[in-house]
Amino acid sequence: QVHLVESGGGLVQPGGSLRLSCAASGFTLDRYAMGWFRQAPGKEREGVSCISSSDGSTYYKDSVKGRFTISRDNAKNTVYLQMNSLKPEETAVYYCAADGTPVPGCTVVASPYGYWGQGTQVTVSS
Repeated sequence: QVHLVESGGGLVQPGGSLRLSCAASGFTLDRYAMGWFRQAPGKEREGVSCISSSDGSTYYKDSVKGRFTISRDNAKNTVYLQMNSLKPEETAVYYCAADGTPVPGCTVVASPYGYWGQGTQVTVSS
């Protein structure tokens, strides 16, 4: 069975950091573009960042550029999202997802992503 399991969420003060992990089982990540999404209470899900399978190119939502870093360790079948200088408005459930579409690059549009994790809660509060 295919599973994506996120971890690393929690409570952090404004300006703090967290590193989210997304571990895959049942398939190998190296052929998939990977994305991180988040959904705050009462808001629609939004794409935060993605990393391609082919050349490791990345994309970031404008508001997180310079603060978030996505990376992948294919040997560990895991993708990470390092989040620095977190803001209260970034409180949300964060999800990772896998896109097996055989195209270059990656997208933070949700529709191509066929596999999703269950999410991990990130709360930014003092």
